[in-house]
Amino acid sequence: MIFKLAWRNIIFKPLNTLLSVVLLTASVAIITLLILLQNQFEDKFNSNIEGVDLVLGAKGSPLQLILSSVYQVDAPTGNISFDSAKVWMEHPYVEKAIPLAFGDNYKGFKILGTTTDYLEKYQLTLNKGKLFKHNFDVVVGSQVAEKLNLKLGDAFFGAHGHAEQGEVHDSYAYKVVGIANESGKVADNLILCNIPSVWQMHAGHDHDHDHDHEAEFTNPPHGEEGHVHSDDEEHGHGETVNLPRGEEGHIHSDYENDMSIDTPNMDITSVLIKFRNKMGFVMWPNIIAQNTNMQAASPAVEINRLFTLFGVGISGLQYLAYAIMFISGLSIFIALYNTLKERKYEFALLRVQGAKRSQLLILVLLESILLCIVGFIFGTILGRVGLYVLSTLSESEFKMNFDPFVFHWKQEGLLLIITLLVGVLAAAIPAIKAYTLNLSKTLANA
Repeated sequence: MIFKLAWRNIIFKPLNTLLSVVLLTASVAIITLLILLQNQFEDKFNSNIEGVDLVLGAKGSPLQLILSSVYQVDAPTGNISFDSAKVWMEHPYVEKAIPLAFGDNYKGFKILGTTTDYLEKYQLTLNKGKLFKHNFDVVVGSQVAEKLNLKLGDAFFGAHGHAEQGEVHDSYAYKVVGIANESGKVADNLILCNIPSVWQMHAGHDHDHDHDHEAEFTNPPHGEEGHVHSDDEEHGHGETVNLPRGEEGHIHSDYENDMSIDTPNMDITSVLIKFRNKMGFVMWPNIIAQNTNMQAASPAVEINRLFTLFGVGISGLQYLAYAIMFISGLSIFIALYNTLKERKYEFALLRVQGAKRSQLLILVLLESILLCIVGFIFGTILGRVGLYVLSTLSESEFKMNFDPFVFHWKQEGLLLIITLLVGVLAAAIPAIKAYTLNLSKTLANA
């Protein structure tokens, strides 16, 4: 009965109700969006730097080096000599070093030259096919395969640089030999090949050989769980192009499967380094900066700095959202207080019909709480719609998406409590006045 009466009183003055609900919805939506964005943003960034203590690359902005090499969301700071980097990659302090060579792109998705250690780092298993073995063999991430409808055996030409509209390199075609399972990490949006593929693509050479040669960096694992090692390649029905000269399905390589091959003037973009001895983490940045033309940047340090900058903006928006919530609470208070004079006769009649003082107090509180619940529900929905839109934009620009259907129960539960508390405080004075209503005096003045 009280609930029904409270609801009727809410919809009796729709403009007041609409103003309060809109303000509450806006504040809850902003806070919900920030909660979802911050948590997922930090989770994605932290998950991608696991196992990377330092990134070795060309001098420039350390943050730019980390963003480009670890997260693939920025242009690299430049190239470094492979021979110079190899000295540090083979240092006794180093447990694992993963070289990266940025090549071209295919329809906006980056083609990255690396080793099979990169797949191991991101715990990539193959859904179909096998690991890259020859030059221009590629393993495509799950998102790349899904969005571009790539299948095993498909061949394509890369475009120069990172722009989709770049000059097409039609001397050599990449061939899909493997499709990875989804990992939820940056590798899902990459096309992976060996490093000599990148070198050969940009060397401007077109050589004929009688046989294919495995590249220096390939080192495919044998019989690992989750990987398929079949020499029989399946052919899809995607884009068809003419493969480079030679036996169909095979790419000719200038690089022998020999770790001692001569690599003068060959550049890579960066190296992901994991230490077995943490002394390297402390000492290397200064030593490398002072004695080489390279830099060693720490992902943990740079991402913490990014989170600090990011957190300042989030805090500012949160303060704004709570200010809007305070204004919405104020509007609820004004609406209830202004109607109290009109409704005192209604309250008096309820008392005459047997309503208790506590029931009048609950009635006023319930009206405010119902407004807050409606605003919270609409705000939660609107916040997730906002995250979906933001995810669509960031996915097309940075290949980074967010899940609007994830719930952070602790933080969002706290937001619900705060929203309800605003409603209770807004209705406190009107509810107390309804509770202390002088029945006889009110009826005498009626």
